[in-house]
Amino acid sequence: MPLLDQAAKLATKNMPKVIRPRAHAMLDYAIATSFFVAAAFFWRRNRRAAIGALACGAAETVSALCTDYPGGVADKISYETHGSLQIALSGAMASLPEILHFSDEPEATFFRVQGVAMATVVGLTDFSSKRERLSEELEQSA
Repeated sequence: MPLLDQAAKLATKNMPKVIRPRAHAMLDYAIATSFFVAAAFFWRRNRRAAIGALACGAAETVSALCTDYPGGVADKISYETHGSLQIALSGAMASLPEILHFSDEPEATFFRVQGVAMATVVGLTDFSSKRERLSEELEQSA
């Protein structure tokens, strides 16, 4: 995992877990959208960055759609597993400029910032609160 992701994880380790499932879902979709917008922006300047952004946006969208939280469509991934998956995704996002060989180009900063942002969201989310998630689902269905 990149150094910045580790720093975000350490910084949020002892902080209160304030992000609820519904807010987490909204942040997931916002992150995915930002990747799709970045892909369109990068397309003419840097195809590798654009394709990387499309891949990250797709991975984040599929992850969100398949999670059993408010905002998920197919309850295939547990909320707890989603958290573990996002830790891996944040590292992959931040590492993508090195993998796709554009780490010395300006677009690389976007991926690094997104990786840190996702690691921070994961660090501030309580993935173990099933009681809270159930009450939110009941609120939503009422």
